[in-house]
Amino acid sequence: MIIGWLARSGIFDTSCQRESQRSICALIGHFYYKRSAKMVVSMTFRIAVANEKGGVGKTTTAINVAGALAAAECEVLFVDLDAQGNGTVGLGLEEQYTAEERSLYDALININTGNATGIGDLIYEHKEFDVIPSHIDMFNAEADLQTAMRGRERLWMLFESLTGCGDETNTTASVGNYDFIIVDAPPSLGMLTDNVLLACRNVLIPALAEASSQHAVNILLDHIETIEAGYGIGIDPLGVVLNRIEVDGEANRLRSWFDSEFDSLPLWEIRNRVALKRAWANGVSVFEHTETTDMDERFEKIAEHLLSEADADATIA
Repeated sequence: MIIGWLARSGIFDTSCQRESQRSICALIGHFYYKRSAKMVVSMTFRIAVANEKGGVGKTTTAINVAGALAAAECEVLFVDLDAQGNGTVGLGLEEQYTAEERSLYDALININTGNATGIGDLIYEHKEFDVIPSHIDMFNAEADLQTAMRGRERLWMLFESLTGCGDETNTTASVGNYDFIIVDAPPSLGMLTDNVLLACRNVLIPALAEASSQHAVNILLDHIETIEAGYGIGIDPLGVVLNRIEVDGEANRLRSWFDSEFDSLPLWEIRNRVALKRAWANGVSVFEHTETTDMDERFEKIAEHLLSEADADATIA
């Protein structure tokens, strides 16, 4: 398995203390979420939502997980690093995607220059959480970052600029006043996705219950292992979100494969619901949308798990 996940799972420990600690934190996270009280996260927990395959419900997952955490009264920053800008449009910020003003692209490319754009200047207030939108210029970022110094570390550097203090090994320091940062990664492997993985060090994997998703998830995990080895870091998978589940034999077969392949990771199933599409069309998550759905509880369960992971991470640190 991946280096970082092994470390967190307790395999490298000489006792069961860490696992016991996680179990306690999971119970605490459940208690806080169900009471709708704010779960106090002492350090910002950064999460990449990533899959190298498009069309797997990545942006829908990112928006609704962010919404679930915000509904639990966490302070959340949503960052759209996908040049397609689906998260930006899905949060009602379509005008910012083509605006003639400094954008996330400028902040990534011009960091540490006289023309630098502060990440704080890019944050927009949404009714549920703060958002840093994508921009059409992000289509140029892949090529520009290839020749840039520390081109894969630019997003981490921007996050650290919100704290005013940080080092290359610290990705859990308090970033602004945020409990969570959710980053919607591009549906491909490249400089931008590497930026997201290096900046977050935690990854939530959306997928479909289809054969093509097996291949895509394996490619992503192999790529993560390469980054871990190259940078001497750990990148922890937090779980798999199976989207658009249908009741058929192929879906059952793929669910069994995911269960066996990732038996130590939580697996959540999100079924097709028109309310998810309508919420996106109205620029909100399902938690702000007027129409309820039975999938709300599934996203709450994901948020519950992330709360316990964040608390355990802070305790271990």
